[in-house]
Amino acid sequence: MTDFKSIQTKGRTLDYAAGVYDILEPWVMFGRQNHINRQVVRLLDIKEWHKILDVGCGTGVVTKLISDKLSSEKEGMATGVDAAGKMIKGAVKKRQSNTCSFKVAAAENLPFEENCFDSVVSTLFFHHIQLDLKKRAFAEAFRVLKPGGRLVVSDMHIPETVLGSLIANTSRWLLFQPQIGENIRGVLPEIIEGAGFSKLKLIKTHLGYISIFLSEKPLKQDSSIL
Repeated sequence: MTDFKSIQTKGRTLDYAAGVYDILEPWVMFGRQNHINRQVVRLLDIKEWHKILDVGCGTGVVTKLISDKLSSEKEGMATGVDAAGKMIKGAVKKRQSNTCSFKVAAAENLPFEENCFDSVVSTLFFHHIQLDLKKRAFAEAFRVLKPGGRLVVSDMHIPETVLGSLIANTSRWLLFQPQIGENIRGVLPEIIEGAGFSKLKLIKTHLGYISIFLSEKPLKQDSSIL
């Protein structure tokens, strides 16, 4: 029997929003959610046999999009993790399949072996956790990703428009989330590269404040970061 008990973490979890998350997120994203998610998935350059990890997966929307491109016969699998047990329970009920699985786990302590995923993805997760957990989570993503594997992150970043700045800063204060303030100050690139990933590429910014980043785990690791 699957255990849906939430993981103890210093980060913010969204158990309280699990029942309405799939309804509210498209509205919060001004109808751009599906477009952004599909762009993220395209950047993963998915092959049918890939093993792909979705960090902070929520109810598994992106995990399912990824899994649709995988083959169970070729042992492809998309795995979504989230510390919020109610989110994972909803994901299992709505989206689990032969190529799509879910697990309650904290991003800063992933229950997987080193070098076991072909790609790691995260969408709108890192603005929920504070700076020290951001660093630990990206270090964990680096650990479980195969050399040459891709990292794709879509999250709040430095606003590029007046509207983007208004939305991002209003969200920070209304939701009492200083973690959002960290993101919109632009901390993600330095943290990601500090974890060992190659030079980060900013692919696109949507709505003036949600940026999509692409990087990879170098084939040859720098011994200075080990």
